[in-house]
Parts: sequence; structure tokens; C-alpha cells
Amino acid sequence: MFLWGTATASYQIEGAVTEDGRGPSVWDTFAHEPGRVRDGHTGDVACDHYHRWPEDLALMTGLGVNSYRFSVAWPRVQPDGRGPVNQAGLDFYDRLVDGLCERDVVPAVTLFHWDLPQALEDAGGWLSRDTAHRFAEYTAAVADRLADRVPMWITLNEPFVHMAYGYAMGIHAPGKALLTGALPAAHHQLLGHGLAVAALRAGGAERVLITNNCTPVRPASDDPADLAAADAYDILHNRLFNDPVLLGRYPDLAPYGTTLDCVRDGDLDLISAPLDGLGINYYNPTRIAAPTGEGLPFTDAGITGYPVTAFGWPVVPDGLRELLTGLRARYGDALPPVYITENGCSQPDEAGPDGNVDDQARIAYLDGHIRAAEQAAAEGVDVRGYYVWSLLDNFEWAEGYHQRFGLVHVDFATQRRTPKASYHWFRKRVEEGFAPTAER
Repeated sequence: MFLWGTATASYQIEGAVTEDGRGPSVWDTFAHEPGRVRDGHTGDVACDHYHRWPEDLALMTGLGVNSYRFSVAWPRVQPDGRGPVNQAGLDFYDRLVDGLCERDVVPAVTLFHWDLPQALEDAGGWLSRDTAHRFAEYTAAVADRLADRVPMWITLNEPFVHMAYGYAMGIHAPGKALLTGALPAAHHQLLGHGLAVAALRAGGAERVLITNNCTPVRPASDDPADLAAADAYDILHNRLFNDPVLLGRYPDLAPYGTTLDCVRDGDLDLISAPLDGLGINYYNPTRIAAPTGEGLPFTDAGITGYPVTAFGWPVVPDGLRELLTGLRARYGDALPPVYITENGCSQPDEAGPDGNVDDQARIAYLDGHIRAAEQAAAEGVDVRGYYVWSLLDNFEWAEGYHQRFGLVHVDFATQRRTPKASYHWFRKRVEEGFAPTAER
């Protein structure tokens, strides 16, 4: 069964940040620090999904999807990231899973979508090896409660983005700007993944994945300096997180003048434990040139000549086909089935006089990318699912509520939900099914 779904993340939609024993996360702390998030927005209320989840499940039923990818908030389950389980926190996800099962919607649980308990960050966060072991304990607790009804598990969401934006550049929580000093956060996240895979297998999980944000990397020219820079960027963004999982080894980090000296014997065996699928989040390709000064060994040269989203990201649907077929060429039989666990776009959505949102640009975006995924499948990539980001307009990290990705418009003052034109289009597209073909 091909999985058609939508995706969300706990801090972006739940709100209720102090209810039922939930502890603070790094995002609670970060969002309340002046200047960190645009206009001082926070996820304190967000979409109030914690209280409005039945309404949101009804929206999924109306959408006709057969799967829903959501994340569990670690601080709801273990307020300090370790120790006794907060049963009230798990009760929320228990109700949510039951509600999905009653509606014949497959729950796809992401265990970590960036909201690390603040207490663990205070103890070193993902720069500390201990966090990987705490993650495994948390995973075991969630699996013990939910694995009897949740067939699909995703350990980490976009460890590259969390390392780069959270630890290297300081754009996201926890707000550290360590540049290459952030690399241990890559290994410790992946070690946590490996330990979590073992915990999930022991807990009876049916399907286990990791979700990586990947981008096809294009050199700015055929100049050897640009080619070398593009290769360096590909190592950092793509291969640093795919190679250990799929091949059991790290790529050579020589372009960065460093090594991962935090890797211990046996780590890569854990990290490369067999998976049932690879989650891929795709938004756009990247064009890379030689560095223009000291620092990182590449420069983002930008992609021009395409429409852009409200975020300014180029809309290049064929980049998804390029990415998927490139992964198949690089990893061959080591590449498991692929699930596109996020794909979508922000648009300046505004309700018209009739209260509706006619987001034709989003419809064109989704149509082009689904066609690209079908073409990749026709070229031999085993594509088994497609999840739109996102079900709801939500808290978009450092952009606050200024970027809208949802199929459903949310009035954040009233919490009123209004399905957009793209919602109704996607419902019909799901009915058509996924048809691998070179030309649809």
C-alpha cells in the first residue's frame, strides 16, 4: 500500500507547553530569548493541537490520506530527558494513535524533531555522547506504549539541519555557532539513531526509518574549484548522514580539515543496522561555488531562473527526481525503500472575501513534485510514500508564524481552520493513486 500523508512536528503545532507535566525544550528556551525568532513569536500555543487534535484528525479524514506523520515531544514523555516516564504525556499520544487507528490512518511516529529537553542541553546536548543513550531510553519508553498500534517509526528528523542550524550557525535552537565544532552533534545524533533502532526492534516495531533532508548539489561551473566545493558541500549535507547509515562508514572530511574523533569502536555497526526505509525530505537543489574567503570550503551560489516560494526557495520539481535517482546510483542495493517524508512550500496565503484560500501556486508545486517522484519510480527507485508538509499552517521555527506551509489555513488569533484549495486538490490527487511512469 502506497502511503499518502501529511506531516507535522510537535513543537510546531501542539502548544500546551506547560500542561500535564511537560518539561521545557530547547525551543521553549530559544523562542523566549529576544531576537531569536522573528517578531518574538513562540510555540506556546501554536495550533493548539494538544486540545484540538480531534478536529485535526477530522481534517485528515476529509483529506483522504491513509497515513499521518507526527512527532512525539520528548519533554512530554521525560520532562528532564531522563528518569521516570510522565504518563500524562504519553496518554496524549495514546489517544492520538487510537484516533488515527479508528480512522484507518497509519500512524508514522518521529521520535525526535528538534525539541530536546532543556535539561539534556544543559548537560551538553547532542555534543555529549550521553544524549544518545538517553535517546535510546526515551525511545524504548515510547515504543513500549505505542508499538502495538504504530507500524512505522522514524528515529530522527533532519539531523543535518539540526546540527547545522542549531549547533553550527545558531539560527535554530539551541543557538550555538560552533561551525565545524558542531560535527560531534552529527555523530551523536546518528549514534542515538542506532541505539534507538535497537530499542525499537526490541519493542516490536514493524518498520524503522531515519529521515534525512537531502539536496542535489550542482556546481556553479566546471571550474575545478567549483567542482571541489560542490563535493565538499555534498559531503556535509548529504553523505555525512547517509553514508554511515547505508554503508557503515563516514565520508572523508578532509575538505573541512578535521576528523570525527568522537567515533568509538562499534559505533558504526550500531548506526548501520538494517532499516526498512529511508525518509527523504526535499525542498530544493543547491548550487555551490568555490569559497570566497576564509571559513567553510564552499559558497552557496544560489539557483536562479525558477519561481520561488515565500521563503525564497527555488521551485525545481525535477530536483526531486534528480535526488532520488542520484541516491539509487550512489547506494545501489544498499538503498532501502524510500518514503518522501516531507515536501511542500510556503506561500503568502491570505483568505479572500469568501473566506477561502486559493493557493494555486502550492497546487502547481505539489503536482510537479508528485510527478517527479513518479518519474523517479519509473527509473527504478522504490518509492513507497509521499507526505505533504504540512497539514496545518504552524510555527515555522525562526520565522515564527510568517511562513505558511499548510494545506489548511490557521487563523492563529482564533485557531479557526480553513481547508485551502490545495487541500481539495490533494484529496482528488490521492484518489488517482501513485503511478510510476516516465510521463504522466
